Amino acid sequence: MAQPNPYLLACDQPAVLLEHLRSNPSVASCQDEHGYSLLHAAASYGHIDLLRALVNEFHVDVNLLDEDGETCLFVTEKIKIAKCLVEELGVDYNKKNDEGLTAYEKMEAEDEFPQVAIYLRQAAGAPPAESTLVPPLDPLHPPPPVPDNLQVNIGTMSEQEASAGETEVDPEFKRRIDELAARDDFHSEATQNQLRELVMDAIAGTNIETQERDLRRRME
Repeated sequence: MAQPNPYLLACDQPAVLLEHLRSNPSVASCQDEHGYSLLHAAASYGHIDLLRALVNEFHVDVNLLDEDGETCLFVTEKIKIAKCLVEELGVDYNKKNDEGLTAYEKMEAEDEFPQVAIYLRQAAGAPPAESTLVPPLDPLHPPPPVPDNLQVNIGTMSEQEASAGETEVDPEFKRRIDELAARDDFHSEATQNQLRELVMDAIAGTNIETQERDLRRRME
């Protein structure tokens, strides 16, 4: 009778594999031609009971290496498996593979299993990776651009500049501009949007005081 393939059982029938191992305990430490072991399979597929049994019951070395010099921690996809390996079974989370990378460094380099990588960094006492730091501005939602035909200069105006043109600057408009410029959150998206709306109203020739008078007339 042909023997079942233990690696296939490790994929989706871990309970059946355990029964098979109890009848054939020598299989527990087997590795294929690439060094892939049942430990690697149990960690990768997230079978925590099988993982514990392999180490505690069948005494498989938790730091067993494959052909790339990687323990089963390198193929761990779930935090609960990583915690079991680190906190219960004593895997070497500082072990480096043949490329000189730890498990969390490899995960970060390949952009895989970010939560596991963060946990392993914390376990190793390493500083957070730069990619996990919150950027000062959200690059996915930048403020809307200023229209091409619009230039905004916030600063001190000379008397000549203020009086240039046929009409004087609307005092209410200037007050609003100065008020926005003095705000601590001037560069925030919300304040920049208010500034753009104010300037676009001025370009359209709308006088703020006139707007307020018209509004009062409609209300009366």
